[in-house]
Amino acid sequence: MKNTLLLIILFLFFGTIASKAQSVPVFTAGTEGHKSYRIPAIIKLPSGDLLAFAEGRVQGAGDFGDINIVLKRSKDNGKTWGKLSTVVNYDTLQAGNPAPVVDLTDKRFPKGRIFLFFNTGNNHEGEVRKGKGLREVWYKTSTDGGFTWSDDVNITTQVHRPNQPQTNPMYNFKEDWRSYANTPGHATQFLAGKYKGRIYVAANHSEGNPRKQSADYFAHGFYTDNHGESFQLSETIMKEGGNEATATPISGNRLMLNARNQKGDVRQRIVAISNNGGQTWDKTYFDANLPDPVCQGSILTIGQQKGKHILAFCNAADTQKRDNLTLRISFDDGQTWPIAKLVDKSSDKQQNDYTAYSDIVAIGKREIGVLYEKSNYTQIVLNTISWK
Repeated sequence: MKNTLLLIILFLFFGTIASKAQSVPVFTAGTEGHKSYRIPAIIKLPSGDLLAFAEGRVQGAGDFGDINIVLKRSKDNGKTWGKLSTVVNYDTLQAGNPAPVVDLTDKRFPKGRIFLFFNTGNNHEGEVRKGKGLREVWYKTSTDGGFTWSDDVNITTQVHRPNQPQTNPMYNFKEDWRSYANTPGHATQFLAGKYKGRIYVAANHSEGNPRKQSADYFAHGFYTDNHGESFQLSETIMKEGGNEATATPISGNRLMLNARNQKGDVRQRIVAISNNGGQTWDKTYFDANLPDPVCQGSILTIGQQKGKHILAFCNAADTQKRDNLTLRISFDDGQTWPIAKLVDKSSDKQQNDYTAYSDIVAIGKREIGVLYEKSNYTQIVLNTISWK
């Protein structure tokens, strides 16, 4: 009896430690020079280091203002994190939507070169949608694992279409792009097949004057086939409300783009499939297997099985509020999602304890690191989930 009681005590003790160890604070509001941290992104380097990015909001939690892009590093798979460093500082204006990816196919950089795509803005999103302001698109690179960075490179004229004269034939208004944002979360790269080396960044924009239910928003993407020397725009995905997109390669040289529905009329993720590496779109649909409360999500290719890609997807899987953060696994290019792992969920006593934006990274063959916002946006934490 005593031995049984001792085993129960030890189980509860070490079980509690293990549970707490799963959720590691990375960015905490009110510390290290910023009153708020939002919009997480994470990548793993060939060296094994994890790099976690976020928007460091200097004055408060608002989406516009003095916002920097900040970085932390982990050398032990996310168990501990180093000091914060600032990668982008756009003076007192906004720099955000960090979208990092490691280029693993450039022979000039056998250890990999990091690309960090980001946006800047000179006015609130609502005002930019009215034509009063500009959002720009940039990138910078690092060849030493994120310790030092190149100068910023402005690619706005290549991947943005402000004040264009063309008329959109489906909706009969001029293709006047206004608001603009890269995916919140990592960008992606084709590592094999016809489009090997292509770096792809999912994005979204608004077209023309603001419309009811945010119907002026549309998702798209942009890509480079020459390691950042030039960029091409994808076709726009003609689904009103497409916003905050994320993308990943799937089998057959295809690409899957997964977006939030800003209209909110259908509380499911918008999915678009491209048969040519993300240039044009062959099929677009709502995925009833992926409920969403109008929030961001993250998708990642983590392997292959029987000729299909194994995908991981994470979002706040609730149709009413930002909660119930769930990691899902698909073994058939995202057609079905048979595995669902709860990452975090508020209790009945914590109705306002949001779990919102997240990004995911493969830490091991069976483990996914989920970097996400929690506790009313006061923390960005890493939770490591074993899915197999």
